Amino acid sequence: MGVTDNAPAFDDVLQAVGPRLRALRRQSGATLAQLSKNTGISVSTLSRLESGQRRPTLELLLPLARAHQVPLDELVDAPATGDPRIHPRPISRNGATFVPLTRRPGGLQAYKLILPAHWPACEPERKVHEGYEWLYVMSGRLRLLLGEHDLILTAGEVAEFDTNVPHWFGNPAPQPAEVLSLFGPQGERLHVRARPSGR
Repeated sequence: MGVTDNAPAFDDVLQAVGPRLRALRRQSGATLAQLSKNTGISVSTLSRLESGQRRPTLELLLPLARAHQVPLDELVDAPATGDPRIHPRPISRNGATFVPLTRRPGGLQAYKLILPAHWPACEPERKVHEGYEWLYVMSGRLRLLLGEHDLILTAGEVAEFDTNVPHWFGNPAPQPAEVLSLFGPQGERLHVRARPSGR
């Protein structure tokens, strides 16, 4: 096998870094300006990295991995070895735990969220960003502020919304909450099948 045989796979890996960086930033609710301040990387370079117009280098990826609190290999996500199992690496942010349940960039992203009691401690700050989100409360309670709505979701309840609508969610209860979150790019709605389709 020649060296050039690996070129397409290598290029695919590098192309996948941009969407992954964008997804991590949006998951944390950070702006490009905030990330620039935390990493020392210019806003224009960050924007070009996320859009795939700038080739990622180790000098750029190391501070981004630190800022997002993820291992460097998670940003790169080398090609799969044939093992379909996902070995999630929990991410801690502001006391909450995010467990990635998907590993492919772009498209739908799935996370298990573990929100501690009375999280977060700060006042609700509604945010907007491109995308579409689906939340399923596995246990505990979830408070969702969405537009003019102030809702309490309990175990087994689901919410689905366009993230261009100002929104915020947290755990108002004295016990931890576990939530399954699916997030898709702008315009990509989630379709849940109630029963298998016929053959």
